[in-house]
Amino acid sequence: MKITVLFISLFAILSFNSFKEIPKKTKRPNIIYVLADDLGYGDLSAYNKNSKIQTPHLDQMASEGMMFTDAHTSSSVCTPTRYGIITGRYNWRSPLKQGVLTGNSKALIPTERTTVASMLKQQGYHTAFIGKWHLGWDWALKDSNAEKKEGWDAKDFDNIDFSKPVQNGPKELGFDYSYGHSGSLDMAPYVYVENGMPTQVPDTVSVNDGKFSWWRKGPTASDFVHEDVTPNFFRKSFKHIEAQAKTDQPFFLYLALPSPHTPILPTEEWQGKSQLNPYGDFVMMVDDYMGQLVKAIKDAGIEDNTLVIFTSDNGCSPAADIKGLEAQGHYPSDQYRGHKADIFEGGHRVPFIVKWPDYIKKGTVSNDIICTTDFMATAADITNYSLLDNEGEDSYSMLPLFKKPNPKKPIREATVHHSINGSFAIRQGDWKLAMCAGSGGWSGPKPGDKEVIETLPEIQLYNLKNDPGETTNLQDRYPEKVTALKTLLIRYIKEGRSTPGTPQPNDAISFIWKQIDFVNP
Repeated sequence: MKITVLFISLFAILSFNSFKEIPKKTKRPNIIYVLADDLGYGDLSAYNKNSKIQTPHLDQMASEGMMFTDAHTSSSVCTPTRYGIITGRYNWRSPLKQGVLTGNSKALIPTERTTVASMLKQQGYHTAFIGKWHLGWDWALKDSNAEKKEGWDAKDFDNIDFSKPVQNGPKELGFDYSYGHSGSLDMAPYVYVENGMPTQVPDTVSVNDGKFSWWRKGPTASDFVHEDVTPNFFRKSFKHIEAQAKTDQPFFLYLALPSPHTPILPTEEWQGKSQLNPYGDFVMMVDDYMGQLVKAIKDAGIEDNTLVIFTSDNGCSPAADIKGLEAQGHYPSDQYRGHKADIFEGGHRVPFIVKWPDYIKKGTVSNDIICTTDFMATAADITNYSLLDNEGEDSYSMLPLFKKPNPKKPIREATVHHSINGSFAIRQGDWKLAMCAGSGGWSGPKPGDKEVIETLPEIQLYNLKNDPGETTNLQDRYPEKVTALKTLLIRYIKEGRSTPGTPQPNDAISFIWKQIDFVNP
């Protein structure tokens, strides 16, 4: 009897350990993180059964891996979300308290901060970035004594010396190889930078004012063709995967797409395919390229032990002509309120698909709440790296969810959301508290609207289980819930972290932070 009990106990221990461990392979898994730009939660047919945009390749990826239904970006706009992915830290701990950077902005991430790339490089990975950076880097200047300009106007680029290397970019943050452009595809300068060096000196000034292919005026290199940027990044990625698969070194590829963000530029073969508008065509084009990416991984013979993540940096943008899409029965945010820039769910709830045949069971669905900041801790967990107290302060490992997608206890204590104007929300379980009266972004009620100023309560409380569309503000009915969530949010802000560990300082700033009023009432 004792022997039987002992055997059962040993079996339970072994089963628990094997549940947590990464499969014993000849090498650690390759990791590919694909970040779409301005893709809505409801744009994929795998997520929205009523979607008018067909995305068969991403649907297949979901059926061969895991879908997360409650995944969120750390912000509802580009730059801050990218900061969180790379650092595992909320952007508002940095000097970026609202908005996004320009194509001429200084580097946001200091080189002494650990990034997912520098960590994986330390763990023996070859690391690569291909795509849209949008985290700032320091362009070389013709006159170093001249005032550094950060802006949108073409004259703001006059002092850049494109014949010299940039500093404090991907190369200095842990990427062995890097190729991409500085900001969004509608932000000048339009120059590719490879391993810190511009590939060509711009020789023209381009501008396009079309409704769906609009971009800002600015210096443009002859090898930079707007319509070909997305295909170019995918081609580069295919070649990179093929080359790295021939080595014995595991690799990490961060592929940051500039699409389907503006300029909305589906190539000729995709124009009109969605029968909706150019945005729908563009989404279908991205889906097709994702199918080619998965095929490239398979053809390289590394499919089983390669972790592929596909997600978006925030919700769909109004530039997609959301009202026009909705008139045709397509809802980019599905049942959720708002869109890009907003504190509402449509601003930051995004598709999140993970495929890893050696470790993740096909066709699984997780309803647990995750955040894009969680990539840092996940990569650390996969490679048995122990994060220091000043690394990945807002990152929780998703690795346990890959085996047990719907645990009784969520992996995150709570999740903080952030809008374009710097408004906060905090989510815990079914409850979400927004520390603003309206959207905090671009949908109505907008910040500054008369309705916001004169009639709406200063805060919003929603039960997302009962009210996923955020239609009924419950702040006056559940004051104890408001107090509890606000207290937790303030603790997260003041302690410099939302994960267990020693409190950390937030970055010093030289200006008055408007949100300080509710932190120190």
